Amino acid sequence: MIESPAPKARSMTSDGPSRRWHIRPMGLRSRILLTFGLGSLALSLFLALATFNFTRSNLVDERTGSAIDQTYANASRLAVDLQSNPTNIQTVLERLGADRPLVYFRGTWTGNDARFSSSVIPPSLLSAVVQNRQPTTMRIEVDNELVLAVGVPIDSVDAAYFEFPSVDDVRSTLNSVNLALILAAGITTLLGIVLGAIAASRAVRPLTAASQAAQAIAGGRLDTRLAETEDPDLAVLTSSFNDMASALQLRVERDTRFTSDVSHELRSPLMTLAASVEVMQARRDEMPERAQAALDLLVADVSRFQGLVEDLLEISRFDAGGIRLNVDELLVGEFVRQAVAISSAPDTRILVAEIAEEMMIKGDRRRLARVVANLIDNGRAYGGGELEISVFVPDDEDPPSQIWITVEDHGPGVPHDERDLIFERFARGSIAGRRSGSEGAGLGLALVDEHIKLHRGRVWVEDRLDGLDGACFIIELSAERV
Repeated sequence: MIESPAPKARSMTSDGPSRRWHIRPMGLRSRILLTFGLGSLALSLFLALATFNFTRSNLVDERTGSAIDQTYANASRLAVDLQSNPTNIQTVLERLGADRPLVYFRGTWTGNDARFSSSVIPPSLLSAVVQNRQPTTMRIEVDNELVLAVGVPIDSVDAAYFEFPSVDDVRSTLNSVNLALILAAGITTLLGIVLGAIAASRAVRPLTAASQAAQAIAGGRLDTRLAETEDPDLAVLTSSFNDMASALQLRVERDTRFTSDVSHELRSPLMTLAASVEVMQARRDEMPERAQAALDLLVADVSRFQGLVEDLLEISRFDAGGIRLNVDELLVGEFVRQAVAISSAPDTRILVAEIAEEMMIKGDRRRLARVVANLIDNGRAYGGGELEISVFVPDDEDPPSQIWITVEDHGPGVPHDERDLIFERFARGSIAGRRSGSEGAGLGLALVDEHIKLHRGRVWVEDRLDGLDGACFIIELSAERV
């Protein structure tokens, strides 16, 4: 029975429990890059801080020393002038030519700059110079200008002398040095990252080559080997990898040859046995009832044996890399109907979406028909009832680039932990393992997977898309609209 409604677009559902966020471990390349980056950053910061502190110490010490020496010299001259002319202090200060002088003499403050009066002198500095008679130096800020307040007691005339030389130029110089060091640290860090990227690339290059070689071997190119190297550290890895690949190639070739030879050797006696069974079938009505039942069992087992031998031969061709596709352009809907018509269940219900009728795939007609037939046989063996086949475009793609062919049954479904296992060779899952009868040997789904991979597609199984009990096998192939 064939129907052609337009089913709703369906999306592949995720299996298993909900995803849990976890921190992805860093790769070797990232770790090398991070090590170089952090190392260069730490080194540049250390050198920048050391350079800045050294520069600041030298500049400040030099400026402070020169200011103190100049203040002491001016204080000595002031002491002489105050002894000779104690009444006209302003004239004495002008003749002194000092940088912002301020004098405390006989209880009176005298200076030549209104901004620098006794009010700007910190109490601790004032107390140390005037009361404790101790020369003191302190950096203060006056109207956003950084100055060095130097106080010197003049004991000979019972006075105190202060000067306020500007150190703004020192602060400006330190700011420029600081900016230059920050830029240098940034450039050094970037250079470290670049060197880290180069080192990481060279460090992981052998691993990349090994990974590509391993992927090539996994893809069937068993003659892939790593190039020999003179690096003593990498030579061990290269030699071990090549020895492993050689041993694997020898083992696979031996197993493939054994499977192929056994399959070929079995075909001749199997053909003789099948011919004998056909002769016996022709005279079945002449046999007693018990002989007829035994003959029916023999016919079924011979048929199963023939299928097993053909599957083994096909598997051996896959292993030997002797599979070649005869690519044709196939209208998906029409092809699926034809494949079902020649399968073991030609009355299987088929649902083809309207847009799927216009979709075309490029593939090997015989092998894709074998895929559909194997999925139907699997569903009949374990599906527990009628099958349903649907053909549609997933997720309403526009323009469509993929086509889904689903085979749904009404059986117990496939447990989550067996959904990858059942596509392996000779694996039939726990449900099949508990059944008795003439089910297959576990090669049908393995052949489905191999054929679909040859067509650069994929196949998987999940729960039925409509929520009912049963399994849903999904084939995804590249397609285009006619």
